[in-house]
Amino acid sequence: MRRILLTGATSAIAQAAARHFAADGDALVLAGRDIERLENVADDLRARGAIQVETLQIDFLDIERCPALVQRARELLDGLDVLLIAQGTLPDQTACEGDVEKTLREYALNASSVIALLVPASTLFEAQRHGCLAVITSIAGVRGRRSNYVYGAAKAGVSAFLEGLRGRLAASGVSVVDVRPGFVDTPMTADIPKNPLFASAADVGQRVYRAVCRGEDVVYTPWFWRWIALVLVCIPRPIFKRLNF
Repeated sequence: MRRILLTGATSAIAQAAARHFAADGDALVLAGRDIERLENVADDLRARGAIQVETLQIDFLDIERCPALVQRARELLDGLDVLLIAQGTLPDQTACEGDVEKTLREYALNASSVIALLVPASTLFEAQRHGCLAVITSIAGVRGRRSNYVYGAAKAGVSAFLEGLRGRLAASGVSVVDVRPGFVDTPMTADIPKNPLFASAADVGQRVYRAVCRGEDVVYTPWFWRWIALVLVCIPRPIFKRLNF
């Protein structure tokens, strides 16, 4: 039985992953902004076999509350084995351009709040010498594209933080998992025209679950995004900056 704190728990991918943990009989604390939706998700997970499900309401822009959230989850579950971070938004890039407040708000939600959870959880897991820190980042963090560089920069920052954290915690038996989905058909991407590269939230959630169980390092999902990422990295900068995507 694992004791799991799942943040951004009402997101489609988070719910899909949580259903697998529930089927294993794990205990979960669900954290997010909308308490009514959290309770609905909690009821579903209890019905699917979760041994315990608690809910905590938090606005992740209130970054100073993030460390206390980790501690409260630990108290509710009498310990903590997994932190799975899934909160985030896909901002309007054009709206962010020239708007400092909006840009920093999106960065805070997609990056700063994540780091504010990872810092206390990493200290806890390092001391107990076990645990899994997992974050749903994005293929967008591989390179900064003109169409979504605010979002991409936030995800890239988190991935770099995770890489350093992985090195620090390697000797402590703590796994650090960076899950990098490509396009996923969720409410967050409802306004984006769909194409064959889009995956379902159910498939990505299952891959997140497997990555946590195995303690993998970096996971691209679906699998072919690993090779797309490699191509993106190899494009020379003079050419890349002229690409309109």
